[in-house]
Amino acid sequence: MTLPPLVQAFVLHFGEMGSRWGINRSVGQVYALLYLSPEPLNADQIVAALGVSRSNVSMALRELQAWNLVLLRHLPGDRRDHFTTPDDVWVILRTLAEERKKREIDPTLTVLRELLMQSPGSEDERHAQARIRAMHAMIEQLTGWYDEVKRLPNERLAALLRLGAGVTRLLETADRVVAFAKPARPAATTESQWTKESP
Repeated sequence: MTLPPLVQAFVLHFGEMGSRWGINRSVGQVYALLYLSPEPLNADQIVAALGVSRSNVSMALRELQAWNLVLLRHLPGDRRDHFTTPDDVWVILRTLAEERKKREIDPTLTVLRELLMQSPGSEDERHAQARIRAMHAMIEQLTGWYDEVKRLPNERLAALLRLGAGVTRLLETADRVVAFAKPARPAATTESQWTKESP
């Protein structure tokens, strides 16, 4: 199975980026192949397309299933498992965000809460807890915002993202207007000037 040049370039890039995203090269390539494939693929087809071992493909499919990024499909007359990805990129984005939150943010919040519940035994620990409390509050605020945003329908979420750049420009303009409108502080009056101007 020979991949078209465009598909091959996309698949190779996802494999190279895998390590930066914290995933194996094979996982990235398998996902990219399934994302672009017009039909669900079975493990043998993936092996033939990518030229990787069957064990690598099996491992990649298990990991992608654990992340809820691939869907299992059964085709009529074929007992083998076939795999595909959601068609909607917004579903993919939401899934990635939710899985990363569960794996990275939620455990951190748990540890921060446990540390804040401990009684500090020294001034250094009191200082440390104050810093931890600030971090905990910031992450809690972000997760609260995320919980609100994830309930938005895709159309509203897309509009919110488009609004982001506009809001940034609006705030920058407002800052410039405020800075321009702020009255200049009068120059300090020296004693000699005061004496000269006094009757």
